[in-house]
Amino acid sequence: MIIRQARKEEARAIARLIMIAMNYDCCKNFAGEHHSLQDFEDMMTHLVAQEHSQYSYLNTIVADENGEVVGICTSYDGGRLHELRKAFIKAAKEYLERDFSGMDDETQAGEWYIDSLAVSADYRHRGIATMLLKALIRQHKPLGLLVDEGNPKAERLYASLGFKFANYTSWGGHGMKHLVMVE
Repeated sequence: MIIRQARKEEARAIARLIMIAMNYDCCKNFAGEHHSLQDFEDMMTHLVAQEHSQYSYLNTIVADENGEVVGICTSYDGGRLHELRKAFIKAAKEYLERDFSGMDDETQAGEWYIDSLAVSADYRHRGIATMLLKALIRQHKPLGLLVDEGNPKAERLYASLGFKFANYTSWGGHGMKHLVMVE
């Protein structure tokens, strides 16, 4: 297993894993009633292949098992959220005919934000998410992330690595906990 920088040609595989991290209900909500999950995946693939997107391959490290992307961690400087989100807003208008320009912020200046963390179903429970997070922790601090209140397993993983509860918030209609790692 190798943890490395993502490559542009891996955009589709990365987009699929980001969708797992988001959860399909959230993806369906973004896609809207007139578009499919495939439409949303196509849009996300486009965003991952771009250089100036919060979901860019440049903002993603991958777990590579014999040349296959089996896990991802997408993260970026929280202070750049509005700049990076412009690509998502533009793509949503083009692919989904929806305007998300009024979307709530999920991060802020002063933290390196972990946007998406996911591992392919066949590779779970092997420590891959932990490897991805540890690679990121070595490079960036302070770190922040949102974890769904209904996902205690993920919260336990983050806590085991040193993340601490900062506050309650919501995003995408879900109750979330903002966790941070300062040191």
